[in-house]
Parts: sequence; C-alpha cells; structure tokens
Amino acid sequence: MKNPSREEMKEIFGKSKRIAVVGLSDNPAKTSYMVSEVMQKAGYEIIPVNPQIEEALGVKAVASLKDIEGHVDIVNVFRRSEYLPEVAREFAEIDADVFWAQLGLANEEAYQFLKEKGYTVVMDKCIKVELAMIQ
Repeated sequence: MKNPSREEMKEIFGKSKRIAVVGLSDNPAKTSYMVSEVMQKAGYEIIPVNPQIEEALGVKAVASLKDIEGHVDIVNVFRRSEYLPEVAREFAEIDADVFWAQLGLANEEAYQFLKEKGYTVVMDKCIKVELAMIQ
C-alpha cells in the first residue's frame, strides 16, 4: 500500500470541501469527534455518517454514504480495519474522490479494490496531522 506524496496531499486538501466521516461519534472525548472538529474549524464541511447517532458537531447524521446528497470529496473512515472493504464498496457507489482510512486502519482488500477503480486511497494516516503538515 502506497499513500499519496506530500504534494498530492496538498492538492487533495486544496480541492476538497466536503468530508463524510464514517463512524463519527457524537462524544467529544472520542478521537473521531476531535479530529472532525479540527477539520470543521479549518473550513471543511463535515457530514457525520453513523446510524447510531442523531447528529455530531451541529450537523444531522446520515445512516450511510448513500444517504448523502451531492458530491463528497473525502470519505474519512473511523471504523475497524475489517470493515474497510464494506465501506470501500459503498464509497465506490457514491463515486467520491478520496478514500481515507484513519491512523491505525488499513486493509489490503479495500486498498486493491479502490486502486483498481482508479481512486485516490490514503490508509493509516490521520487527516488532521496530514493537514497540519502541509500548512
């Protein structure tokens, strides 16, 4: 698995506006909430994707990626690695631009599936840390 270069990361952040966060918690003590809050404050539109919650960060949650209206630039995933292939298939159905699995998450099957379809894939990287590194 090969992640995009620093230059490619800069490009991803520069052209992205909407980030769907799969597994976003409504608990401010959880990593998914803290990371998404930083991204929201940096100017990105955050869309919580979690059937277990009503809302997070002041935004109504949706049950799945397919429930999102309009184009999604980045799908940032906070689900265990074994769920990544399932999320990757849903990602391909909505034709988002970048599949991003958070720090500690990686799955070869999901990676190969998405790369074969020509998608940009980031795995085992924290989106908040990567954003800070290019600024």
